[in-house]
Amino acid sequence: MTIAKPGPIVSRWQKPVNSAASSSATGSPAHVADHFQLPAHQHKGNHMVSTAFGQQVLDATPFVFVVDDDVSIRESLELLIQNQGWRPKMFPSAQEFLDYRCAPVPSCLILDISLPGLDGLELQKRVAAERIEIPIIFITGYGDIPKTVQAMKGGAVEFLTKPFNDEVLLTAIQRALERSRVALTHESKLRQLRDRFASLTSRERQVMALVVSGLLNKQIGGELGISEITVKAHRGQVMQKMKAESVAALVKMAGRLQVTALP
Repeated sequence: MTIAKPGPIVSRWQKPVNSAASSSATGSPAHVADHFQLPAHQHKGNHMVSTAFGQQVLDATPFVFVVDDDVSIRESLELLIQNQGWRPKMFPSAQEFLDYRCAPVPSCLILDISLPGLDGLELQKRVAAERIEIPIIFITGYGDIPKTVQAMKGGAVEFLTKPFNDEVLLTAIQRALERSRVALTHESKLRQLRDRFASLTSRERQVMALVVSGLLNKQIGGELGISEITVKAHRGQVMQKMKAESVAALVKMAGRLQVTALP
């Protein structure tokens, strides 16, 4: 039995640790899938909001990160960001941003598309894969239609050409921070579901998988080699632990978790 068990909020690049529980004691027939697992992409994200202080995270003062190798741009943006009550953090290179351990709070990234070493578009790919709660606003010293199209297809909030109007940039930052809050809220709710799923026993996961597949209690009992009364007991525990008010709600939860049965 393998599940993705959430860990503490740590470095954004740290991989979560999976916990394993043996299903050998369940006594399941050989034809029944004993192993249930969350999809691999949900194993990432220990940097996301924990259920214990999710609201505190959402209410925290946002960070606005700036990656630009031009010191004059960094200095002017730092002052502009501070004046809006946000927390600025400046980086001269993409690698320095990647090396920085930042808290999981509402945030966005103002990114120069042309950087020495790792360029803006490559950094965008890294952020999209590992820090989806940090939307990106691209800035550039010259217009480049192919790069603009690539950046916007990659999910950028805005693409601005220097020199840009402060109000236009501030509006883009506000939009990006709101997008960040939405992403953090989504991850917080997903983590709560993952925590509930992790609390289920091996047998309860088996019953849950069969319930959401549409089987009746008698059919589940036949699949697992247990009595219908025992199925009802396990089913009740599943509904209680998952905080599901109905089977339909449980099906939706399973869909969000993308719980799969492994042969």
